[in-house]
Amino acid sequence: MIELTRCYRLPAAHVLANPRLSDAENDEIFGKCANEHGHGHNYGFDVTVTGEVDSTTGQILAPERLDAVFEAAIAKRYSHRLLNECEAFEALVPTTENFAKIVYDDLAPAIAAEGGVELVRVRLTETPRNFFEYGDER
Repeated sequence: MIELTRCYRLPAAHVLANPRLSDAENDEIFGKCANEHGHGHNYGFDVTVTGEVDSTTGQILAPERLDAVFEAAIAKRYSHRLLNECEAFEALVPTTENFAKIVYDDLAPAIAAEGGVELVRVRLTETPRNFFEYGDER
């Protein structure tokens, strides 16, 4: 199998705090990232899919199709949002680790619906020094 990776960016903000903990405990665990006013990132997403190469098109999936799936499943939900207010984070601290898993879980069925292609992994870049990957252990 061959893999296709497309890269996307979107801005979003979060407050790293667990509502079950005190302000002091959140400050101790998350430091300045527990600021109640939040802080933002220009998240980078590397979305990798795999499948058989179509003999007619020579592609696994047309890049524009993957773009449309990402836009509908991810960008419309999370772009320019405070992640803490998104339904997906009702019971989760909106760390980038949790965000990577949510993105994978949101994308996997949408990509599978394209037929003959499956999501391999999502790499989510938070800062130049932090990125997180979630996906298949091929």
